[in-house]
Amino acid sequence: MTDHSALVQLLAERSVKQGLFTLASGKQSRWYIDARLTTMSPEGLSLIGPLALGRLHQSGWKVDAIGGLTLGADPISYAIGYASAGTAKPLRAFTVRKEPKSHGTARQIEGPFREGDRVAVIEDVITTGGSALRAIEAVRAAKGVVSGVLALVDRDEGGRDAIEKDGTPVISLVTARDLLSSLSAH
Repeated sequence: MTDHSALVQLLAERSVKQGLFTLASGKQSRWYIDARLTTMSPEGLSLIGPLALGRLHQSGWKVDAIGGLTLGADPISYAIGYASAGTAKPLRAFTVRKEPKSHGTARQIEGPFREGDRVAVIEDVITTGGSALRAIEAVRAAKGVVSGVLALVDRDEGGRDAIEKDGTPVISLVTARDLLSSLSAH
């Protein structure tokens, strides 16, 4: 079994829930992906980090740092950063707060992000693209350059198109089709 197949299977078994759910976008769905049940597990982290780092290298994007809207992007960003530690160009992971801090530095981006960084915005699950677009806006406001968006899962529900309409390319490790195929196979 390849690492990609193992990740699809892990997500399908742990993170996909069937029923009737209201998504963050407000849309109703017959299935929900709680990616954190995979992204915060040792098995998930060990698969996601190297796979995502490989996809970033394949993309050709020049990237200095990775991060996205807390909480979904955090474990993925940290896994990628950790996987990059032994490479010629380690990637720094950061977190985008939903709102700027009201005290201390009052920053919206936390961690070793630097002005001028070329960034891959990380997303756990893309549905409408809203979370990724909020993270892109925050990175640009902090004078970062967004190279693209890397999603763990693309639900194939228009989010990729919304992000690409903004001029930002999108890649994903897994699609809804992958997960649904894995579910029907078991």
